Amino acid sequence: MAEAEAADGQPKKKSAAMMTIIGLAVLTLLGAGGGWVVGGMVSPNVKAAVQEEQAKESKEAAGKKEGEGGLPHISTEANNVVQLEPITSNLAYPSENWVRLEVALMFNGPPDVKLAEDIHQDIMAYIRTVSLQQIEGPRGFQYLRDDVQERVDLRAQGRVSKIMFRTFVIE
Repeated sequence: MAEAEAADGQPKKKSAAMMTIIGLAVLTLLGAGGGWVVGGMVSPNVKAAVQEEQAKESKEAAGKKEGEGGLPHISTEANNVVQLEPITSNLAYPSENWVRLEVALMFNGPPDVKLAEDIHQDIMAYIRTVSLQQIEGPRGFQYLRDDVQERVDLRAQGRVSKIMFRTFVIE
């Protein structure tokens, strides 16, 4: 009788393992099929969004004048504002901290793109010499604004009337 139980026990173990494998295979196929169906539903939306973005970019590229160089962020010539490229640099101390700064310049007359580039480089060089302790808090930010304004005044010789800080992030 022990032999009969052993004989019955082995097929039961094999069938239990086989049922587990079959169950996992069925669940895997159901999951893959469900993912395929959901992907099919989402994919047309993603493709449409990508096509819209490409169409928008091509319209913007067609709208730009050929041979236009320098800063592409000139707001309008009517208000004489030039938005400089974002300035990203590490601080002098601690050097692990980074600063991202976006600045716009308001010119007294027509914008000078070459001068704007020189001011951009000057501000970047200055930011690399600043420590975190110097620009902490509202008073530190005001000192930073005053220092940048002074540098711009020296560089521009009165052609820039105002500096506008658009963003200032320390990481």
